[in-house]
Amino acid sequence: MKFTKNLNALSEIEFISIFGSVFEKSEWIAYEAFREKPFKNSKDLIDKMINIYNKCSREKTAEIFNLHPKLAIEKKLTKFSSKEQGGAQLDKCTEEEFLEFSKLNSNYEKKFKFPFIIAVKGKNKDHILNDFRTRINNNYETEFNEAKIQVMKIALLRLEEILN
Repeated sequence: MKFTKNLNALSEIEFISIFGSVFEKSEWIAYEAFREKPFKNSKDLIDKMINIYNKCSREKTAEIFNLHPKLAIEKKLTKFSSKEQGGAQLDKCTEEEFLEFSKLNSNYEKKFKFPFIIAVKGKNKDHILNDFRTRINNNYETEFNEAKIQVMKIALLRLEEILN
């Protein structure tokens, strides 16, 4: 999507329809960002959205994590997630890959209590599987911090796509 309007001229409905999915199924971040208008420029908007996310409590952050889809196996995806997973060919897994993703997703979620999160844009399914195999061995604190970073990367990639 090519964004051409003045950020500060957007109505709340327009703003939420454009930026509401930047953080997976967490429109409330866009609502809070809208209330911080005016924006000096697009970087100011990005900084404000990331700051809102970074100020979340651990509990709220974990809630955001749990709104993310399970890679390669979840069928009901947001428009952004569908495009991102398709770009990484996660929708074209072999039966063996699908079974491994299913097992990893299940074991990861049992261990960490949230789904495996990785910014898949620019990656292929082999790279993602290798990261998955490695990260499942992390301790909770390391993986919580990595998931938080990955959510931020996803949001930044989505904001870049919208704004550029």
